[in-house]
Amino acid sequence: MPEVSVVLPVFNGAGTIARAVSSILDQTLREIELIVLDDGSTDETAAVVRKIRDPRLKMIQCTHLGVATAANAAAERAVSPLIARMDADDFAYPLRLEKQLHLLHQQNLDVVGCQVRILNESSRVVGSMQRYQRWINQETLDARQISALRFVEFPLVNPTILARRSYFEMGFSDCDLPEDYDLMLRAVAQGMRFGKVDEVLLDWTDHPGRLTRTDSRYTSEAFTRCRQVHLLEGPLRNVDCVDLWGVGDTGKPWLRWLQAQEIDVRHGYDINQRKVNETIHGVYIAHPSAMPSADGTPLLIAVGAEGARELILPEILSRGYFAGGDAWFVA
Repeated sequence: MPEVSVVLPVFNGAGTIARAVSSILDQTLREIELIVLDDGSTDETAAVVRKIRDPRLKMIQCTHLGVATAANAAAERAVSPLIARMDADDFAYPLRLEKQLHLLHQQNLDVVGCQVRILNESSRVVGSMQRYQRWINQETLDARQISALRFVEFPLVNPTILARRSYFEMGFSDCDLPEDYDLMLRAVAQGMRFGKVDEVLLDWTDHPGRLTRTDSRYTSEAFTRCRQVHLLEGPLRNVDCVDLWGVGDTGKPWLRWLQAQEIDVRHGYDINQRKVNETIHGVYIAHPSAMPSADGTPLLIAVGAEGARELILPEILSRGYFAGGDAWFVA
């Protein structure tokens, strides 16, 4: 029985698949299986994989299913109770699986990721992705913080995931939403606990042809729909009144959306003095210093400035809010 089954769905990845496969087979954790599911590739992907000789490597070929269905099919073939994801154009560092497995057991987590380095096809740093890389690599992300930040974005990079089989058995949904983010939100709603190794253990390749760049399921609009669907099914289910921190470029669309759902925004807060004491879309805006203690009314925090969430968190905690319980960051 392998300690971890790694699933790698691939479509037309002939140019990078050998490197990705080798990075998994060269892990310090030796008791693994690697399932490569060739999702109907029309290039030489299958031929490249067949040249790699290792008894731990299994290849499955099928007609083109799409990434969600292909990942589900690969996970169904896994024999270990622990399953990890990998993508064909990424590179896992040798200690990745060993360190993630240690954290999962040490903290009794359900899903574990790691920090990443975002590179282009030439293995150079992607300047435009540095702010996102800083956010995704936050070292202090524990299970509570990940829960509180889950409506900002997926706090773990999908190809870094190592999780208990129960996570993958929930299945990626083949719909018009980002399948990895949707699964993560469903898993948190079921009480699964997430964590992250505070070390870079994967090179995540960003390029124009990557699915997240070309498929409508990964547009900013699709991510917003995903957040809103899960907010209404979870924290805002049967809620008719909330408070909102932030009515700038990030917060104002949320204010309009909440009102469109017939959810009353009781109090609005913003640090911008030009907005303080003004009424925006019928909501009076006060300075956050005037915020009273938590009284059970949900608080949404819609701010986009880098570093703002880290400053806001102690402010809401001092007022008795529980981040991820009655207060959520949104974007």
